[in-house]
Formats: sequence, structure tokens, C-alpha cells
Amino acid sequence: IPVPRREATNDLIMCGRFTLTTSPGDIANYFDLEEAPHIAPRYNIAPTQPVPCVLAKPQPEARELRHLHWGLIPSWAKDPKIGARMINARAETLSEKPAFRSAFESRRCIVVADGFFEWKQIGRTKQPYCIRMKDGSPIAFAGLWERWSGPDTVIDSCTIITAEPNDLVRDIHDRMPAILDRQDLGKWLEHDGKDTTELEELLRPFPSARMRVFPVSTRVNSPRFDDPDCIRPVEEQGSLDF
Repeated sequence: IPVPRREATNDLIMCGRFTLTTSPGDIANYFDLEEAPHIAPRYNIAPTQPVPCVLAKPQPEARELRHLHWGLIPSWAKDPKIGARMINARAETLSEKPAFRSAFESRRCIVVADGFFEWKQIGRTKQPYCIRMKDGSPIAFAGLWERWSGPDTVIDSCTIITAEPNDLVRDIHDRMPAILDRQDLGKWLEHDGKDTTELEELLRPFPSARMRVFPVSTRVNSPRFDDPDCIRPVEEQGSLDF
């Protein structure tokens, strides 16, 4: 499935770009993986690309990291292109939407990141901002995954769940990724049973005090760019443009 060439942000996108520059060793430690993953730094991860996800393995409390197609393709879909419209899932309606209900009950994952971008409307332009943890730790996006089988291919795909914004993000955007606290990772991955009430309680705004935000260059608007300049603060670049 080709990566769409989007030169600007889409108003319908709630979480459409993120980063992962954390070292493989630190990723393995944070997510309790058995071994460090083979991951290169990414500064501008875009929809329809493969993204690193943590899934529960069959054995109790064991986890694995796999790369899944970003854009959930329901198992019943006739055309896998539908995934391009399902990069996000609203936390408030997971139990209602046919595309997400089954995955919410039994196919949850964690999309591994360490930052994400949101765009703020300023006059006639949109200014991109990068949001990261103050302590530089990884970020665990709550996600769902599905397996789609076609005549000659199988695609494992995922979506990032979004929730109400915290006070830090609210001034920029009306949604933000649902971020799981480290102590809740096991509960999210290993919950057994169809009663998802306990899981819904985890999809709350992440504490603002633990995060920071700063403006970055409009370079990040294009998925053609994936380099350190995408996350460099504007004041260090001298210009908002690329």
C-alpha cells in the first residue's frame, strides 16, 4: 500500500505524525521486551508506514515488538485501502464502532513513540508543535490491531487511539493520543475478557506536568523529510520554513 504524499496536515487527522528516536536498549527496558529491537531513529513517522508496536505473546506476561501497517484494516474489509482512513480511533466510541469493537476486546497493542506532532491554526497558516516527555522517556500510545487476509497477502495493521487533550495540548488541538502510564502497560495488553470498562478508564488525558511542547519547522509537514531537523525547536533553526 503506497504512502500518501501529503504536503500539509489534514483537518480530519487527530494524531498523524510521531517520532521514535529512543535507543533500542531503552525501548526494551521500558516495555519489558526480551531483547532490544532492531529499530533506526525516526523523526517523522507518517500514516500507512510500518510502525513499531508491542503486543502480548501467548505465554503469560511475555511481549514482542512487531512492525504493523499504520491504518487499521478490519478483517471484513473488501479493500485494504480503507486503512488510510483509520489511522486513529476515538476512545469514546471504541465499543460502538464495528471497525474497532472486536479489536478493543481482544487485539490491543501499544504503538511505541517518544514524541508526536500537532498543528495549531495561526491566522492563515498552521504551526506544527512537537510534544515529548520532560524526562525524555518513551511514549506508549494505546492502540488496536487487526489481521486482514486477501487472495495473496496478509496485512497486520494498527490504529492509534485518541482521547481528550490535556491542558498542555488543548491550546493546540482538540484531541491527543491516548498515552498509557508505564504501570498500566500490562493491564492494557493482557486484559482477559470482553468487559472493557477497566480499560476505558486508562484512556484519559496524560498529565500535562510530565510533558513539554515546542514549535518546530514546517519541514515536518511533508513525509518526505525524516531527519533531526523535524524535531529541532524553531528557536534553534531561525525560521519556521524549510
